[in-house]
Amino acid sequence: MRASAFLYPWDIVGDPAAPARIAELGVQQVTLASAYHSTRALTPRHPRHRIVTAEYAAVLYEPGNRWEGRELRPYAAGHWAPGDAYGEAAEALAAAGLDVHTWVVLAHNSRMGADHPDTSVVNAYGDRYPWAPCIARPATRAYLVDLAAEAAARPGARGTELESLGWYGLAHLHAHDKIAGVPLGEAGQYLMSLCFCADCRAGYAGQGLDPGELATGVRRALEPLWRGDEPTGGWDAVEKLIGAETANATRAWREETARALQEAAIAAVRAAAPEGFQVLLHADPVAYHCGANAGVDPAHILSVADGVVVPCTGGAGALTPFAGHRTEGTVLAANFTIVSGMGGSPATLAADATRARTLGADELRLYHAGLASDGDLTYVKKALSGGS
Repeated sequence: MRASAFLYPWDIVGDPAAPARIAELGVQQVTLASAYHSTRALTPRHPRHRIVTAEYAAVLYEPGNRWEGRELRPYAAGHWAPGDAYGEAAEALAAAGLDVHTWVVLAHNSRMGADHPDTSVVNAYGDRYPWAPCIARPATRAYLVDLAAEAAARPGARGTELESLGWYGLAHLHAHDKIAGVPLGEAGQYLMSLCFCADCRAGYAGQGLDPGELATGVRRALEPLWRGDEPTGGWDAVEKLIGAETANATRAWREETARALQEAAIAAVRAAAPEGFQVLLHADPVAYHCGANAGVDPAHILSVADGVVVPCTGGAGALTPFAGHRTEGTVLAANFTIVSGMGGSPATLAADATRARTLGADELRLYHAGLASDGDLTYVKKALSGGS
């Protein structure tokens, strides 16, 4: 199976030995971040540093002229990826014989939410989620579509993987997170992720709902969870909590909004990229799910994109809904965490990959070659070489 390793530019820039070390793993490709959210990352083999702190969401190249005069525009990276760090890393990786695809994080940007609060998701209590741009807002959508085109079609890239191209909600790896005290379950997560900004209120009204009554109903439905009731169920629980008709109307609005954004962003990437450029989406086959792996309808997204990257750490069952809708040329990439300290199991990668193939995967994604220990990478090299 063709395999690609995720990397950040700072894993490569300043470390002349890094490209060959990645190639020796047995991967054919790297998925290199060109637009990324804030993070604190380990670089266990870099000759100059061990910890890189990316202080805010930024593009890891120099933004183009298309942003002149626009209120919403990407931030240039700071000291962690100055200038065209992406381009420098991509050139070095290509020289080592590796195909380079871009890795573009879209609707996940805490700094934009801080600088422009009106771009953020607003929950039923009026709380803003600055990390989660509301994809229903026209200016935000225009920004995300143009960012997708610019960050994806970097010089020399042969394809892209678009992350967070959909709704982001409550769940978020936030600094010093303190929200796990009350378990919400899948239904509670959905209700706490519903947006009530002016555009979403208008969207609910277009579905025949009264947005004020909807917000009241959501708060009422959540009240037992705050008192300690155990959450149960998935979509069936959402329907029970706020009524099936109301629940499905909210879902219709959100899924229609996400589909339209995905179509527009993918079309913009194709228009900016050369012929044969591959466009994949990080995706979850449950359409109402939020997060980095955007909830999608498998049939729809595989009619628009060239394929999907599906989270498979802990089980590859999420591949199955996509496999039933693939066409000739569709890519189903099984994404495995290979960092033991982050819950991955590189020691079982060979067996996990075999299982993923039986469920329809034809490619592997390895998260994350820059973060993994030497021991983890040894397991990866054995798995990709056919060893055990």
